[in-house]
Amino acid sequence: MDGLIRGLVDVAIGGNERRGRDDEDNSTRDERSRSSWADVVSGEEEDQNRGGGSSHPSQGRRQNVEENQWENKGERVPTRHPHKEEQEENTYAAKVTQQQDFSESQQEDNDGWETVGKKKPARQSHKVQKEQWQDYKLPASEQHYSDDVETHGNLEPSQLELSGLSEACNKLWELDSNRLVPGNDYQIDCGDGKRVHERADMAEGLLFSWVSDEVFRKPTFARFCSLLDNYNPNEGYKEVVTEEERQEQSAFIEEVSRTAVIKYLHKYLVIKDVAPGSYQEFKRMLTSLWFDLYGRGGTSGSSSAFEHVFVGEIKQSGGEQVSGFHNWLQFYLEEAKGTVDYQGYIFPRRRGEIPDSETQLLTIQFEWNGVLKSVSSTLVGVSPEFELALYTMCFFMGREENHIQLGPYNVNVKCYRLGNNRIGSAFPIAES
Repeated sequence: MDGLIRGLVDVAIGGNERRGRDDEDNSTRDERSRSSWADVVSGEEEDQNRGGGSSHPSQGRRQNVEENQWENKGERVPTRHPHKEEQEENTYAAKVTQQQDFSESQQEDNDGWETVGKKKPARQSHKVQKEQWQDYKLPASEQHYSDDVETHGNLEPSQLELSGLSEACNKLWELDSNRLVPGNDYQIDCGDGKRVHERADMAEGLLFSWVSDEVFRKPTFARFCSLLDNYNPNEGYKEVVTEEERQEQSAFIEEVSRTAVIKYLHKYLVIKDVAPGSYQEFKRMLTSLWFDLYGRGGTSGSSSAFEHVFVGEIKQSGGEQVSGFHNWLQFYLEEAKGTVDYQGYIFPRRRGEIPDSETQLLTIQFEWNGVLKSVSSTLVGVSPEFELALYTMCFFMGREENHIQLGPYNVNVKCYRLGNNRIGSAFPIAES
C-alpha cells in the first residue's frame, strides 16, 4: 500500500513538472511566434515603403519611381533631361489620377461604376501570318501595289475644313475606308476598369479576343506590321537601318499614298503652302518626317517619329518606363507574342462612359516586356494611313493640344515637335 501511494505521488509530481515545462515551452513558442509575426509585419511595411506596396522588389521600385514622376508632373530628375512630350505624358497621367482621387473622395465606394462583362480565363496567344512580309524587302520599284483609290472629286478640302482643323481631321475619319468594324473584323474584351494608381491586374484575359486574318491581307496593314520589328525597344540604343528596311519604309509610304486619306492630306497641305505640289516630293517628305533618325535618351540616331509613336520605347534612366507605344496593331502583335500584359481600362473622367467591345478610343494600362505603362490612349481599328495622316495634319497645322472631333469621339491630339521639322510624339486623349 505504501508503495502504491508513493507511486501515485511521483506520478502527480512528475505530471506537474511536465506541465510546468510544457507551459514554459508554450510560452517560449508564443513569444517566438509573436516575434516572428512582428518581423513579418515589419518586413512587409519595409517592402511597401521600398516598393510602393508591390510584392516584387524590382517592380515596386520601378512603380515608385513612376508614381513619383506622375505626381511631380514631369519634374526633371537632375541626371536626366527628358523630352517635353515625355513630361507631358507623365503630366497627363497625374491629371487623370487627381481627377479620379477627387471623384473617389466624393464617393468612397464604387457605387455607380459599371464594369464590362466578367473576367475570362487567359486565352491562347494569336498567331499572325507573316509569309508575305518578306516580299516587302524587295526594292520598292519591284513590288506590287494597290490601285490608286478613285477620288470622284470628294478629296478637295472645303472652305469649312480649311478654316478648322477639327473639320479637316473629321474628314480624314470619314475617308478612312479601311477602318475596321468591331465585332466583324475584330473583338476586344475590355475586362474591368481601374484608376491610374491601382496596380492590380483587372483583365485576366487578353484585350484582343481575335482579329480576322483578312485584316493582315490588307496591303497598308500588312506593310505597316512588317515595319514594327525593325527597331530595338530600348531607348538610347543606336538604330542600324539596313537597305532592306529602307525598302520596307519606301514601299509602305508608296502603298499608303494610294489611299484617300493621304491624297486628301496632300491636297490640304498644298493649299496651306506646307507641302510640295509634286506628289513624289510629298512622299519623300513623309518618309523623312516619319523615318529619319534623331537622338533620344542621350544617343544620336536612336529614335524616330515612327518608332516612338507606333512601336514604343523603354526608357532606362530614372527608372524603367514605357514611352510612346500608341498603336493598336503594335499592341495586338505584342500581345500575341506574350510580351504585352493588358491590365484593364482606366476609368473615364465622366461616369456612364464605360468602354465596351464597340469602343474605338481606349485609355488603358499595360505592361510591355515587364515594364509598366500606367496610362495610354489608343485608337482601335483605325487604319495605319489614317493615323499617319492625322498626326501629320496636327503636326503641320495644329498646336501642342488639338481639340478635334473624330466621328463620335471628342479627342485631344497631343503633338510635340523636336526642333522645327521632327515629330517628338503624337497621341490621342479621350475628352469628356
